[in-house]
Amino acid sequence: METADHGLDAAEQPVGPILLKEPADGTPPVVADPLELERACERLAAGTGAIAVDTERASGYRYWPKAYLVQLRREGAGTVLIDPIALAGELDPLRQAVNGQEWVLHAASQDLPCLAELELAPDSLFDTELAGRLAGYERVALGTLVELLLGYQLEKGHSAADWSKRPLPVDWLNYAALDVELLVPLREKLEAELAVQGKLDWARQEFEAVRTAGPPAPRAEPWRRTSGIHKVRTARGLAAVRALWEARDELARKRDRAPSRILPDSAIVNAVLAEPRSIAELQALPVFGGRVQRRYTANWFRHLQAARALPREELPNPSQPNDGPPPPNRWADKDPDAAARLAAARSVLNAIAEHHRLPVENLLLPDLLRRTCWRPPEDRGTESVAEVLRAGGARPWQVELTAAELAKALRATASGS
Repeated sequence: METADHGLDAAEQPVGPILLKEPADGTPPVVADPLELERACERLAAGTGAIAVDTERASGYRYWPKAYLVQLRREGAGTVLIDPIALAGELDPLRQAVNGQEWVLHAASQDLPCLAELELAPDSLFDTELAGRLAGYERVALGTLVELLLGYQLEKGHSAADWSKRPLPVDWLNYAALDVELLVPLREKLEAELAVQGKLDWARQEFEAVRTAGPPAPRAEPWRRTSGIHKVRTARGLAAVRALWEARDELARKRDRAPSRILPDSAIVNAVLAEPRSIAELQALPVFGGRVQRRYTANWFRHLQAARALPREELPNPSQPNDGPPPPNRWADKDPDAAARLAAARSVLNAIAEHHRLPVENLLLPDLLRRTCWRPPEDRGTESVAEVLRAGGARPWQVELTAAELAKALRATASGS
């Protein structure tokens, strides 16, 4: 296996973790033209073993969550940094080079969507973050696992940078290259540990679920996630939040800017609560009076006025539509039996998770648990509960560990028992 060699003899090794400020063999230049891509992909194809993969996005700066840099590393090939923007997404050589190979990613669900936009998808994957969770580590950030298991400390600090910037600074590229420097050695350590704990098959099932998961369904009313919306108590106020949110989203989409950089959530809520009656009153509020914002104030005010004029039947429901159960803190009032079922179910799941050194949320998704307890199968038998769990997306290992104990808990709390 290829591992980093940072030039220290055994006698010189420090007691603590070794701080890595740049890759062992240097940070390669960014691949930004077709000829460079061909050469880089020839090296990747000639390498051996799994391929470490990562991306850098511009979350918080851009509207679209696209990849602005793709990092790959493979034994025998070294590290490759690819600029998909400069290449206009023409990545056929890369697709051919990585096709059929296992990818190693950290928190794969964050990277796979933007890679899929580039028509890059793994045939198999190993997720080091998920592996760390299943292995029982409480902290599973890449830097933490690398330090604990490999003895290296990764220099961090640019994860929230604007990766759409060009040219990319050298220290950013060092950071990006280090993110794949030790992924494969970390994978080997975690795989061995999962095997010792008897969890390797569980992990493979989880990796496959991540790999094959489709994009999440769009939210029916995404504007309801506006931070601070709980302060708005009326249907007409909610209509105003919706109007400003949708106007902001349209502008952010057109300009490819993060919505929060167009207009912060706090400004939306403040404007709705203040109920300004003129553009001047709106401009007197925080944020709206700024030099840039003054160009758009008339537009924001127009949407506020439109919300005020909506007929009653077009106002949003003050209660958020939800096809699932209510929040658990309201169960005792709405359905005491369901509250008892949930408490019993949580107790048995916590015991199972503790026994196997697992986060309880990885043992069974909290939403699936709540739905099962809110409307359990009529006979509450093990197989019936197992069917409900499978229908809700639980993997075979999760069903095997939880169905029987959940069924017992549901039966024990049945009315009249």
